[in-house]
Amino acid sequence: MKKFTKILAIVLAVSLLALSLVACNKAPVADESGTPDAGAGKGTIAVVAKGETHAFWQAVKAGAVDAGKAAGYDVTFRGPTAESEEYVASQREMVQSALNNKDVKAIVLATIGLGFSDELTQAFDNKIPVVEFDSGLYGNRADVTEGKDPSVGLVATDNKAAAAVVADNFYAYLKANNLAVNGYKVGIIQHDSSATGIDRAGGFKEKIEALAKADGITLDINLQVKANNAGEYKLGLTALKEWGAQSIFMTNEGVVNEVFPEISDNAAMYKDILFCGFDAGTNQYNWIKDAGASYAKLVGSVAQDSYSIGYKSVELAIKKLAGEDVSDVGIAGVWYNAENIEDMLSKNLFYMG
Repeated sequence: MKKFTKILAIVLAVSLLALSLVACNKAPVADESGTPDAGAGKGTIAVVAKGETHAFWQAVKAGAVDAGKAAGYDVTFRGPTAESEEYVASQREMVQSALNNKDVKAIVLATIGLGFSDELTQAFDNKIPVVEFDSGLYGNRADVTEGKDPSVGLVATDNKAAAAVVADNFYAYLKANNLAVNGYKVGIIQHDSSATGIDRAGGFKEKIEALAKADGITLDINLQVKANNAGEYKLGLTALKEWGAQSIFMTNEGVVNEVFPEISDNAAMYKDILFCGFDAGTNQYNWIKDAGASYAKLVGSVAQDSYSIGYKSVELAIKKLAGEDVSDVGIAGVWYNAENIEDMLSKNLFYMG
């Protein structure tokens, strides 16, 4: 009997050991909400953007999530209701929430205003790398405390270079149509006085002037700098029309969204002006596709590669966490016109919305 009891005890012990080994090697299971158990994956990359609902940010989000999946990281994506400084407090709460989450290994951040000094300092103290993206930290990094900079790099559209792409293609169109002549009047509507607005307007102006100069031509340039307020861009359009503009460059989607309804509602007034732009969106799609319309022609625009901005930002953060050397990443803009816009749309290089 004692011998039988001893054998039974040995069998039970071996069985328990086997079950224990199986449990230890079992993959983490998801709870009812679909969230992996603690310890699953490599951690979380928290992305805090300047917005969340706009199609541009949704494309950024798609790229960010895909980059995380490729490397075994979860990605959270949050942004304020609107890209306005009145939502700075809300965005700060999002950053603080990420800092308080022990699973967050890095933060990808684009701020909409000042006031993030405490959060950036905390990130530095907690050894949490911060990747700046899109336009980076607001106010030319004014929130960064000396000696406590958690930023490891910037991923963004090279606005000056992208605007030069517009100038290259637009000037080629002018030449092909025998319009590149001395005194040709080119207007620019700059969407605000931020670094982004300055770089886009400046990049276009410098490049198209250089191209014309190489051909022995001097263009007449009129720059209208307007604030991001309702009706401001329309005022810029009116001023350029009165000046006699023969073509107009619009530096962002917001300008297009005010200009397009005006020129389509008053077709006869603006039909002889050529337009080119920056960014994407439904209005640019409709305008450029309606090639036979009686209103003014949109020759083409440059789109930001928003998907790549998201992907490369998270990828840079992951590389830093892996101990790799990292540096700023400039995302090139892509020219589109009636011929390639559908292809751009299918590749997430052009967004609607």
